[in-house]
Amino acid sequence: MKAKIENMVILGSGIAGCTAAIYAARANLHPIVYSGEQDGGQLTVTSEVENFPGFEHGIMGPQLIENSKKQAQRFGAKFLIDIATSLTTRPDGTFEIMLGSGEKVHTHTVIIATGASARWLGLASEKKYKGRGVTTCATCDGAFFKGKEVIVVGGGDSAMEEALFLTKFCTKVTIVHRRDSLRASKIMQDRATHNDKLAFIWNSEVTEILGDGKVVKGVTLKDTSNGKTREFNCNGVFLAIGHVPNTNFLQGLIEVDEKGYLKATKDMHTNIAGIFAAGDVQDVRFRQAITAAGSGCMAAMEAEKYLANKGIE
Repeated sequence: MKAKIENMVILGSGIAGCTAAIYAARANLHPIVYSGEQDGGQLTVTSEVENFPGFEHGIMGPQLIENSKKQAQRFGAKFLIDIATSLTTRPDGTFEIMLGSGEKVHTHTVIIATGASARWLGLASEKKYKGRGVTTCATCDGAFFKGKEVIVVGGGDSAMEEALFLTKFCTKVTIVHRRDSLRASKIMQDRATHNDKLAFIWNSEVTEILGDGKVVKGVTLKDTSNGKTREFNCNGVFLAIGHVPNTNFLQGLIEVDEKGYLKATKDMHTNIAGIFAAGDVQDVRFRQAITAAGSGCMAAMEAEKYLANKGIE
């Protein structure tokens, strides 16, 4: 008996994957969505989302994902908990996906929406206060720290962007960097150093997140030059030490940039016909829920066109 070949498999169940599923399901393509390591993506660890259109009073990140899943399921999308461990091409022009469960699935098209994971410090206390003062997205959570003092950990362009954005809400923003100079571009350094709300702590790294059991109250800083530690009071910790795109399972099949992000055209095509990219896995700049959703829409529509051109409905 010949194995069934799916029309479309979507890898990743974040907002990009869910949006792709909505569009593909409405086109009667019966997409299958595999959750990936973090079912629902980064929005599931985000508290309130206030900048997604249509929700005047905001919406909790997990609820936005749940609503999107149900919307896709309403049109026939199928969501499964599993992880893609490899993706390979087949002689007939289709693709084979090996799953963590040991199963294989064959499909005519693939939308890779596996996202990018923020780098964390790896502290137990960091995990304890995640979403309660520790975050990786100023755009997402900055407004919750209005009138408060926060720190930003990092020294690159992303850290400067996060810090400058936070000055719109916070009374003081302190950039903590483990070196004595920034890695950021000169223009971003100039903007940061000339902002009166910004301060810098050099040659220091965060070794502990301090709190009252409910919210962050400060951090322990270690001087990288002499090893001495001290406590520093703050209400929030914003980590801006980079992101890691979740692309290891592709094993060189898809072209990536120097940071490992998938290279995609403006229409979400990768270098392999029939494989599309959506969301943070290919977005090195914006990394917002709304841009991820938009790219998921485009990927699904392009995949539908690809299938139609092959006479597959």
